Amino acid sequence: MVDRLPGERRSVELSAGTIEYTDTGGDGPVLVMLHGPPMNATVWRRVVAELPGEYRCVLPTWPLGGHRIPMRADADLSLRGLGLLVGEFLERLDLREVTLVLNDWGGGQVLLTERRTDRLARVVLTSCEAFDNYPPGIPGKLLGVLGRVPGGIAALLQLLRFRAVQRAPGGWGWMSKRPIPRDVQRDWFTPGRTDAAVRRDLIRYGRGIPPKRTLREWAAEMSSFDRPVLVAWAAEDKLMPRDHGRRLADLFPEGRLVEVPDSRTLIPEDNPEFLARALREFIADTPVTQLRP
Repeated sequence: MVDRLPGERRSVELSAGTIEYTDTGGDGPVLVMLHGPPMNATVWRRVVAELPGEYRCVLPTWPLGGHRIPMRADADLSLRGLGLLVGEFLERLDLREVTLVLNDWGGGQVLLTERRTDRLARVVLTSCEAFDNYPPGIPGKLLGVLGRVPGGIAALLQLLRFRAVQRAPGGWGWMSKRPIPRDVQRDWFTPGRTDAAVRRDLIRYGRGIPPKRTLREWAAEMSSFDRPVLVAWAAEDKLMPRDHGRRLADLFPEGRLVEVPDSRTLIPEDNPEFLARALREFIADTPVTQLRP
């Protein structure tokens, strides 16, 4: 059985379709945590377990290939469309003073680019796509290429059943230092492997990533966000360039950088204890662990 997220499983109807999410409830500060493709919200399970009762953690499974309910045929599943859908999700649930936390997928930054930030108190960017690094590395490029080949994504998801493929150097194995539990990865990959409509959603997203020049322009526009931003970058990341962490922190008037030791891109898997501590300190507005000047 998959190591499940603590909290109540719910769903909400948005313009793109039904989004499933887990909500821990409570009266504490609200954290909304987003994941990358083709995963689901369980990537945050170990971080949430480190924050019992302190915060209200809201964890949607975003339509990036690990979701169980396909989106509507006319939904805008481009990078911009899914980024703006984050804002719709916050509005629909009437979440306010939100700490928005991103890992791997960087699409939530679209809200900062388009200044749709009235519900955000602060942002945490943890080893995620940034600037023109969409999609990142060999795994991202593979998704992009196979998305244009009939049956390509289906074949990839079938191959990801095998441990050797999951841990292959240069591929998915570069996402984390340590093997991710088999049942967790099975839960991530099964929807796309078994449901053609879910695969179509992932393909539509991959085809909706704009040119690099546009991505760089979007990144420059984020500098208008004047609330606190924590950039938590994995010290051993192989997919997200190390200098992107510093560049992101320098981009924001209230940007801070912390280097996460003993971790690659999937910090919630590799070093959840450190990340939970950094989140706690950042939200409390105290000096963040190992903050770099």
